[in-house]
Amino acid sequence: MPQTVPPFAELLAQCTTSAVHLETRDVYAVDEEDQDLKAWRAGELAGLSERSSWWGPFHDAVAAASARGVSVRRARVISTPATEYIRFEHACTPRNLSAGEEVRWLPRDQAVGLLLPAHDLWLFDGRLIRWHHFAGDGTHLHDVLDDRADIAEQTDAVFRAVWERAVRHEEFTIT
Repeated sequence: MPQTVPPFAELLAQCTTSAVHLETRDVYAVDEEDQDLKAWRAGELAGLSERSSWWGPFHDAVAAASARGVSVRRARVISTPATEYIRFEHACTPRNLSAGEEVRWLPRDQAVGLLLPAHDLWLFDGRLIRWHHFAGDGTHLHDVLDDRADIAEQTDAVFRAVWERAVRHEEFTIT
């Protein structure tokens, strides 16, 4: 397994066909989201039309990949009723869509029978996994790259199974 983990934008820039993201946590403590989370709590989250206030390097990377024809998809497996953080993520998801990402949601009770991985991940071109390691409180600890073909194949199969069951963001209501 490779040990050095390049920045996300660099990994996405190398993609030629697909980048898929599987999220399975109900709480994340990501520093760069603090301001938006506070604004959302106060009912002051910037709308899509205020692009300069929320568009950032992540959105640039996704938009560039989408423009090259790379399919960028995200599936979120969530508990219901949803946590405050998941409700916040749902409110911010139109930003992901605006950048060219497809997003689907799968309530955890509908994931029964799926063998979900222990960590969130990005899978690039079905061959390179970036595993995200988090602490129990949602704090990001570190990432690890994994290029084992058998694990990438299993991970791709799991993502596809989640994707097939999940509901498009535009049709999903948070409870």
